[in-house]
Amino acid sequence: MGKAKPQKRAGAHGSTPYERKPKAAASQNIFKYNKDFGQHILKNPGISDAIVDKAFLKSTDVVLEVGPGTGNITVRALEKAKKVIAIELDPRMGAEVTKRVQGTPLAKKLEVILGDVIKMPQLPPCDALISNTPYQISSPLIFKMLAMPTPPRVAVLMFQREFAKRLVAKPGDALYSRLSVNVNFWATTRHIMKVGKQNFNPPPKVESDVVRIEPKMGSARPNIAFEEFDGLLRIAFNRKNKTLRAAFGQKEVLAMCEKNYKLYCGLHNIPIDESIADDATAAAAAAAAEDVAMDVDDNADDGGDEDRDGMEVEEGEGWGGIDKDAEEEEEEDDDMPTFFKEMNNDTQTKDQKTPSRHPKSKVALVIRAKVNKVLANTELADKRARQCDETDFLKMLVAFNEEGIHFS
Repeated sequence: MGKAKPQKRAGAHGSTPYERKPKAAASQNIFKYNKDFGQHILKNPGISDAIVDKAFLKSTDVVLEVGPGTGNITVRALEKAKKVIAIELDPRMGAEVTKRVQGTPLAKKLEVILGDVIKMPQLPPCDALISNTPYQISSPLIFKMLAMPTPPRVAVLMFQREFAKRLVAKPGDALYSRLSVNVNFWATTRHIMKVGKQNFNPPPKVESDVVRIEPKMGSARPNIAFEEFDGLLRIAFNRKNKTLRAAFGQKEVLAMCEKNYKLYCGLHNIPIDESIADDATAAAAAAAAEDVAMDVDDNADDGGDEDRDGMEVEEGEGWGGIDKDAEEEEEEDDDMPTFFKEMNNDTQTKDQKTPSRHPKSKVALVIRAKVNKVLANTELADKRARQCDETDFLKMLVAFNEEGIHFS
């Protein structure tokens, strides 16, 4: 006789309320979000609605969205616009947003482009740009949009809060930068709302803000090359707490201006003298260069200066401060024997008479004279970049161009 089958324990049939769920159902995420791509999905539907509403979309608009993610903003834009072009770097997200509208009338209005928006030669033509922007491409995306021949009518973008404050900063503000000047020169910006980190999945480590940007169109758009204006700003804001005389007196900047000036003269058949300057002229130019290099800003009005790493230097601790060691050395000089004093004087005299290892060409002296002339005529030599507005920089660019110096 066969053995009786052993009975299973209670609950093994999966009919009790204490059963374990399968692993596949335990996780609600379809896939793991990639933080390297800045994937923080906006999960608050109210904020998604506000972003689309603030774009004031028309039924004839073509909307460009960067980083659609799972399509929370995309679906709302599709309901109001004629077409939505979504640029997505992650193929999984591209498939997800496509699947979300599959089999609906909205599917015909959606176009998904897989790729890196920053590496694209140019953004697709559009009437509006909306995005929960990946933070690492915030600045390149802004410049890419402003450099378009025909930029969108409006852009409603989400940024890290500090970056958003830089967009709307004014001259004199702590966060006023090259980005602030460019955006306010080519567009008008307005802060829309603050967005807390709890509105994202997964939550980022920083808070976010939504900003509305309206590029200037038609006759209001400046009739100059974006690359050249931005090139001027790069030089001015390299050390924004230094004077513009010091910024444009750097050897690297003068060398770049000389190179561009030679190219300009070659294109316009303007003769230039590239011979080596005589000793007297070169000595005068070297003295002028030393004066610019030793330019020390009086920090009484801003309480500090900014070094290459952006660290603040308190007044008196660094540039412009009183060197007590130097005073002590002067007192010690009084007790120094006459023999050593004479030897030191002879050494200093020999150093002054040593010719430069890199003789200056006449065109280099012309460039230095032109730069000093522009700074003097615009009355901006002693101003700092953080104190100038877009009108000041435009006036400086026009003056440089009149002298044949360009920055693109």
